Parts: sequence; structure tokens; C-alpha cells
Amino acid sequence: MEDTMTNAMQTAEILVEALPYIKKFYGKTVVIKYGGHAMNNDIMKEKVISDIVLMKYVGINPVIVHGGGPAINYWIGKSGKESQFINGLRVTDKDTMEVAQMVLVGQINQEIVARIQKLGGKAMGLSGVDGSTIVARKKGMVVDGQHIDLGFVGEVAEINTELIDQAIEHGFIPVISPIGCDANGQVYNINADYAAGSIAASLHADKLFMLTDINGVQDDNKNVISILNFAQAEEYKNTGVISGGMIPKVDCCMDAIRGGVNSVHIVNGCMDHSMLLELFTDEGIGTMVVKE
Repeated sequence: MEDTMTNAMQTAEILVEALPYIKKFYGKTVVIKYGGHAMNNDIMKEKVISDIVLMKYVGINPVIVHGGGPAINYWIGKSGKESQFINGLRVTDKDTMEVAQMVLVGQINQEIVARIQKLGGKAMGLSGVDGSTIVARKKGMVVDGQHIDLGFVGEVAEINTELIDQAIEHGFIPVISPIGCDANGQVYNINADYAAGSIAASLHADKLFMLTDINGVQDDNKNVISILNFAQAEEYKNTGVISGGMIPKVDCCMDAIRGGVNSVHIVNGCMDHSMLLELFTDEGIGTMVVKE
């Protein structure tokens, strides 16, 4: 009986700690870039989606932008081809583009929508093509002075938020695939980090969550950096503290903030309730990127 009472009191204390944050973020928009290993495990999928549904029920407006690289790799492998990457971007020929569109829009997007609805939420699946939500242009790349043709890899030219706004207004959680098209109707695959950052900026989101496979940006001693401002980020990139795949992710965070997002949070999507801990507790759990 005593243990039960202690647990109940601890639960109450957690709720009391969360209350000012619930009040602070009530009615605010939070964009979540959903990717990494948190998408590859059924148990983690359920936990991440249940946390997002909880956000909706306490008055936050979550918007999901998802990736799907491992699933695309799987289906490309099934066709007998190998995935090719240059500086982290997938070289996308016509066949690969068809697979990416099928997997992102037809499989992953609909699975996320179904999970949200299973857990009591309302969700609306969108691709960036719908309503010209993501207007894209072909992405160029120069490596060692040479122009590289990545095929149907795009970058965001413009975000139209009309369908997203309407979904939020009617109580839905928008779930967006990072596929866009240009004025000629050509479809492009877009890096989900950059799509999420652009969408968050266009929505004037209060927060952007980047779900990754690590606990946040780490210093030389592998300790998580709780708050990272622009000056520190540039210094850490110059000294190699931030390196490899974390560089474009941090750059994407900074671009989103320049576009109007208040803060960006890099958290481990495989850690139980990482987004809720970052949102609703005093100490947080990952790295919060801010301008100053």
C-alpha cells in the first residue's frame, strides 16, 4: 500500500512539474521530424506515436514530417539495385524515385496515420505534392569542383501551408511525406530534415523536434550539450566537436531558427518519452538549439 501511495505521489509531482509547460505550449505548433531507428521497431513506433497523440490531447498542435531511408533501401535492394549516396544524399534515378514515392507516400505515411488513429488521435496523411505543399527544385551539388547530378533529388523552393493549416484547424495531426514537385509537375525526393525545417519555419512553429539515434549533440567528453547557440555551434564545427552527419543536422536546425522557429530540439527517438521529457520537464533530455 505504501509503495502504491509513493508511486501515486511521484506521478502527481510529475504532473505538477509539467503544468507550467502545458500552459506555455497550449495552442502552439510543434513540428516533429520522425526518422531514424525509432521508425524501425514496433515498440518504439508505438511509444513515439502515443507521445505525439498525448501532445494533441493537452492542446499542442503536432505536425509530423517523416523520413524512410531504411525502408527505401530495403525495396531498392529487393529490385536488385544498390543504393548510392553522395555526401549523405541518395542518388535518385527514375526507378529509385518511383520506389521512394511508393514507400514514403504509400507505405510509411499511411502506417503512421493508422497508428495515430489506433491510439485515439485523428491524422491526415499528406505528401508535399498535395496542394503544392512543398514546391521543389532540382538540387545541385559540387564536390571537389565537379558538378554532381543527383538525379531526382530536390530542395525546398517554397512551402504552402494551406492544407496543413486546415488539417490543424479541424483537429487532425498532419503527417507529411518529404516529396515535392516543381512547376512542371516533376516529382523530387527531399531530405526529411530540410523539409521539416522549412515546414516548421513556414508555420512559425514554436518548436522543431529532430528525432535521431543519439541523445543530442555531444561535446569532446561525449556529454550531451543541453543548450547550443549559434556561436557555439560554429565554434564546435570549426574545432571538430560537431562533425560528420551532425553538421548538416545542426545547420538545418539553425536555418529553421533563422526562418522563425523559436527553438529546435535534437533528441534520441529511441529513448522512452524523449520528446515529453524535453517539453515538460525542467532539465530536458537532449540538445536545444537557440539563436543566442
